[in-house]
Amino acid sequence: MTLDSARIRKSFPALSRPVIFLDNPGGTQIAYQSLERIQKYLVETNANHGGNFPTSRASDAVIEQARAAAADFLNAARTEEIVLGPNMTTLTFRISRAMGALFKPGDTLVVTRLDHDANVTPWVRLAEDQQLRIRTVDFNPATGMLDLDDLKSALSDGVRLLAVGYASNALGTVNPLCDIIDVAHQAGALVYVDAVQYAPHGPIDVQRLDCDFLVCSAYKFFGPHVGLLYGRYDLLDNLRAYRVRPAPAAPPGKFETGTNNFEGIAGLLGALEYLEWLGKEFGADFYDLYSEEYEGRRLTLKQAMSAIRSYEYELSRKMLDVLHSIPGLHLYGPDNSRHLENRVPTFAFTLENHTPDEAATFLGERGINVWNGNFYALSVTERLGLEDQGGLIRVGAVHYNTLEEIDRLAEALSDLVKR
Repeated sequence: MTLDSARIRKSFPALSRPVIFLDNPGGTQIAYQSLERIQKYLVETNANHGGNFPTSRASDAVIEQARAAAADFLNAARTEEIVLGPNMTTLTFRISRAMGALFKPGDTLVVTRLDHDANVTPWVRLAEDQQLRIRTVDFNPATGMLDLDDLKSALSDGVRLLAVGYASNALGTVNPLCDIIDVAHQAGALVYVDAVQYAPHGPIDVQRLDCDFLVCSAYKFFGPHVGLLYGRYDLLDNLRAYRVRPAPAAPPGKFETGTNNFEGIAGLLGALEYLEWLGKEFGADFYDLYSEEYEGRRLTLKQAMSAIRSYEYELSRKMLDVLHSIPGLHLYGPDNSRHLENRVPTFAFTLENHTPDEAATFLGERGINVWNGNFYALSVTERLGLEDQGGLIRVGAVHYNTLEEIDRLAEALSDLVKR
């Protein structure tokens, strides 16, 4: 069963405007269910944590519902493995400080040039503070794929951590995580996965991946600006958290410093309820794929994300055809429509005779939202030699986009080139 675009789009109030949202890699539009949860929280349960009165108890209950839903979304073994916080960047800095106690001078941390800087600089700063070594894995500029030979070479004796992305927020590349994590673990390294860009596009199973940590942000999968981090419970339990004295001593609370964004966490619950609805309505074709391994909401969410991935293959195929048809357009990243599993529908390119800023401005004036620059994937634009030239133009589709919108993008790009 394919997705019904008309029904899907009715779930997103922003889509009633005459705008084409292809800026999704920087943040998606919010689903009605998420908005309703935020409003309901602020009107009916707005209180701080731990009070002996009804609104505080109701607030705590909503937060734990959201944590349980997030555990189901990622297939965590227990809800205590889910840490909630402001965003991926803040959570990563926070957990990297705590992980510093695991390392000694001379140990090696491995990062990649394909990653968002939020999964690079926190580890570089930790290395500077504790006299650790940093090894950076390259990617192939011609294909946008991580250099797996370079990765294997980097994972030698003394490596304690690999920080790697699930999908590139700049080029759309999906990394072969299961193989990468297996190699890293054989080398004795912990693995910290940035799944922010992948989360809106496909199913995630932290137990199947066997990663040690994985982090993503709800505003990339149809919710508000909050982040969530999965950590293996034994690791979270043993890490020394930077916390005030009255804060909980056990995970996840010991990592949730200060007062959390409770209404945002309620919105996270709503976003996952939207995906649960989508799985029930459009995920029937994927029931047999998952029914032996998952049940209940975990099954439904896997069906939802597989239905989304299947539909987005159509969008990616169309987008590749369009971008390849524009004269003077240079596409970066995986560009083979026969291997769509190697990418999410996030595409980065340059145009001859037009800077990324000029192109994004022109498209914005035509009602098409796109990004330009480096998108905090600074190592990518530096490696491609484009940082001093304004970076890249980035368009990114999600499941509420349509083939007709991609046709509109094609017309606008053709008009820009003719200018």
